[in-house]
Amino acid sequence: MTTTSDVTPDRIFQLAQGFMASKHLFAANELGLFEALGEGPADLAGLAARTGLPRRTARISADAMVALGLLERHGDQYANTPVAATFLSGATPADFRPLLRFWDKLSYPTWTDLAGALGRGKSARDMSVIDDELVPLVSAGIEAATAGACRALPHVAGLPAGSRVLDIGGGTGSWSVALADADPALTATVFELPAVAALASQRLRSERIRVHSGDLLTDELPPGHNAFLLANVIHYFTPETNRTILRKIRAAAEPGARLLIADFWTDPTHTQPLPAALMAGEFAIHVNDGDVYSVEEGAAWLAESGWSFTGQVPLAGPISLVTAEASGPQ
Repeated sequence: MTTTSDVTPDRIFQLAQGFMASKHLFAANELGLFEALGEGPADLAGLAARTGLPRRTARISADAMVALGLLERHGDQYANTPVAATFLSGATPADFRPLLRFWDKLSYPTWTDLAGALGRGKSARDMSVIDDELVPLVSAGIEAATAGACRALPHVAGLPAGSRVLDIGGGTGSWSVALADADPALTATVFELPAVAALASQRLRSERIRVHSGDLLTDELPPGHNAFLLANVIHYFTPETNRTILRKIRAAAEPGARLLIADFWTDPTHTQPLPAALMAGEFAIHVNDGDVYSVEEGAAWLAESGWSFTGQVPLAGPISLVTAEASGPQ
C-alpha cells in the first residue's frame, strides 16, 4: 500500500524542468557546439575559441549537454557522443539541426500558448497560412523530422514496380525521392500548395518527379496515377474533412489502386506511442483542427470512403504507415 511518505515530487520536477533541457539543446545547436566538436575533442579554451563564446557560457552550455548525455567529458576534454556526432554535428546525412531550429524558432514560442489554444479550441495562428519567407524553415524542419520514415517507406510500401504515385501534400518531395530512388521505373507527382510547390520545384532534380501546384481541399487532383501517398496530412484536419479527402482520392483512383497514409497513428486511447500523444499538442497550437488519430479511426474512414484497409506497419519513431486498396467500382 502506498503511503504519503512514499510519494515524492520527483516526476513533477522532471517534467516541469523539461523546458530547460529543450532550450539548452536548442541553444547548443544554434551556437554550433556540436559542429565545433565535430572537428575533434576540445578543452574549454579550445571549445570557446571554436564557437566564439565566452569561457563561462561555453562551460555552462557544454556541461548541460554532458548532463543530458549528448556530450562526453574526459578530464578537461569535451567530445560529441555518437548520437550527437551522427545527428547534430552536420557531418552525416542524418542531420537533425533543421528540426531543432524549427522547434526552437517556431514551435517553442507557440507552445507558451498551449493552455490558451486548448481552452479556445483554436490556435492563435494557423501554420497552414504562414508567411512565405518561413516556408523554407518549416519545410527543412519537417523534412529532418521525417527523414527516417522516408528511408523506411520504400521497404514497406508494397508498391508494384513502375507505380505512378501522387504524393499529396508531399512537401519538398523527400517522400517521392525515397520511393523513386528505390524503384528506377517509378514516377511521382508532388501536389502541394503554391509556396511549398515553388520550393519543391527548385530542389527536385529528378526527371521522374514533377511538381503540381494546388489545394487538396479545393482543386482537382492531377490525373494518371495508380498509387496515392498522404504523408503528414491527416493530422491537419477533422475526421469529417479527412473522410472528404479520402473520398476525393478514391474518386480519382481505379479499383486496386494503392493508398499509403504515413502519420502519427496512435492506439485506441490516443496515448501510445508517447511522442504521438505529445505531438497532438503541437498540432493543436499550430493548426485549428489539428489532432492525432488512432489506426482504428483511420480504418473506419477508409471503409466509409471506398477503400479497403490492408494494414499498419511502423516506419520510424512515432510515425507509422496505414495502407489501403481501392475496393470495387466507385
